[in-house]
Amino acid sequence: MPNEIQPAAPDAHDRYAIVVAQWNQSVTGVLLEGAVATLRAAGVADDHIDVAWVPGSWELPLVAQRFAEGGEHAAVICLGVVVRGETSHDQHINRGVSLAFSQISLQFDIPVLFGVLTCESMEQAVDRAGGAHGHKGQECAEAALHMVGLLKNLPGA
Repeated sequence: MPNEIQPAAPDAHDRYAIVVAQWNQSVTGVLLEGAVATLRAAGVADDHIDVAWVPGSWELPLVAQRFAEGGEHAAVICLGVVVRGETSHDQHINRGVSLAFSQISLQFDIPVLFGVLTCESMEQAVDRAGGAHGHKGQECAEAALHMVGLLKNLPGA
């Protein structure tokens, strides 16, 4: 039977950072509420959750990197909404932001969660922020808790 590594239980001492885009705040605010509620339900105290608002999704990686390089946080949750418009602008934002998140995560050995909704319409965004297609804010916080716990139990941790 193989040795299956399970995540450690959430630790009350772990801090979490959340970076949120102000653009489309009617949706990103809901994503933030879901992420915070999920962390609280896992026992993370409010004073262990740091939230930083940035103008838009393009600005998320820089602040995520600052949180990651600071070494005080167990994970960084990034929340935003990019809605497709009449041009290819959304594709450039989505590509750059997603590549930056993966680079930050690997460079600083910290989970950086991709909670940027990449949608065709605002209706799709609303559906993914507690509507018909789940809640991406909650999902990102759950993934952050899982990854933090898993990294603690991996060999060499």
